Amino acid sequence: MKTKAVRLYGKDDLRLEEFELPEIKDCEILAKVVSDSICMSSFKAAEQGADHKRVPNDVAKNPTIIGHEFCGEIIKVGSKWAKDFAPGQKFSIQPAMNYKGSLYAPGYSYQFIGGDSTYVVIPNEVMETNCLLKYNGEAYFYGSLAEPMSCIVGGFHVNYHMQPGIYKHEMGIKEGGSFAILAGAGPMGLGAIDYAIHSDRKPSLVAVTDIDQARLDRASSILSPAEAEKNGVKLVYVNTAEKGEEALMELTGGKGYDDIFVFAPVKSVVEMGDRILGRDGCMNFFAGPVDSQFKAEFNFYNVHYGQTHLASNSGGNTDDMVEALKMMESGTIDPSVMVTHVGGLNAVVETTLNLPKIRGGKKLVYTHIDMPLTAIEDFEKLGKTDPMFAQLDKLVKENNGLWSAKAEKYLLANAKEI
Repeated sequence: MKTKAVRLYGKDDLRLEEFELPEIKDCEILAKVVSDSICMSSFKAAEQGADHKRVPNDVAKNPTIIGHEFCGEIIKVGSKWAKDFAPGQKFSIQPAMNYKGSLYAPGYSYQFIGGDSTYVVIPNEVMETNCLLKYNGEAYFYGSLAEPMSCIVGGFHVNYHMQPGIYKHEMGIKEGGSFAILAGAGPMGLGAIDYAIHSDRKPSLVAVTDIDQARLDRASSILSPAEAEKNGVKLVYVNTAEKGEEALMELTGGKGYDDIFVFAPVKSVVEMGDRILGRDGCMNFFAGPVDSQFKAEFNFYNVHYGQTHLASNSGGNTDDMVEALKMMESGTIDPSVMVTHVGGLNAVVETTLNLPKIRGGKKLVYTHIDMPLTAIEDFEKLGKTDPMFAQLDKLVKENNGLWSAKAEKYLLANAKEI
């Protein structure tokens, strides 16, 4: 079977190509990819080429398919896995397999599997590590966003607290505690807000900061304080360009925060997080910096006398992803809050190589269509001359301006094929 895919050959060398997939072995699965969301990690892999820890050294001769946040449908199952999977099933993939200690992962390391493709061969190790996950939701894009959402879920689980005199870490954010999401009006921050107010283990206060009032206003319109209040959470949006950390401290009665997530690798943001930590406060440095020498100051007087501490995670595990998928399937969380742009497979190369320069949230790609990367907010303007965009604009407006299962279904039925 032929596939179209975006392949990595080296630093800043991505190419959309068509080529033949090999026949699957008894231990492999043939699948159709429907959607992929483009991650900053793919930009880093393209920027670094073979220097990236997950990209093989011989990538120039044996190019790999990029994209690791994907969802699709199983086409054919090898005999080894016939009892576990069947043609027609929807799937999502946990790319962080850790197979026999290897860093290899779909979307970075393999010639025949990656999210930015039309069809893929899923290798045996994906199933061996239980990283091929069945997905029963209506929309494919939810399955794509399960991977970034699992990173957020993992962050909530990796934070920890301690009881005085007891040498045991209590894992997870503090239930009923105060929680700050710094630089949190971006796509991952929105996902964290959604999870914080809808998960089983909730804080009592969530303070979200940003320096862009328009981003805060959009976040507030999507995830409102009223919705949070229904779930027993006080949600407050704070523009730290106008109000300093004093306003954040006032929200806690001067005690500081039990849990903090930092969503931007910015020295001043990290150091503000340190200053507003309360006793036994845990700060999760969530945003991975590109600069290997990134540093910020941390108050070690507070570490000693106030038991403040740091945590971090660069991804979620399979359990985190299963939790995210179940919450999406039940409608408990809605990852559409992350999506600001939609495009086709033809848009992947330019989008990936320029990702840091493109404002907004997640860039969602449907791999079987030909469509330039398009901001959802531009649908109305484009709809004046294009009936397809006019209908997409109508559908997203029915969903508070957010991408939706109905919009996806319409797009897949009406867009130009790649």
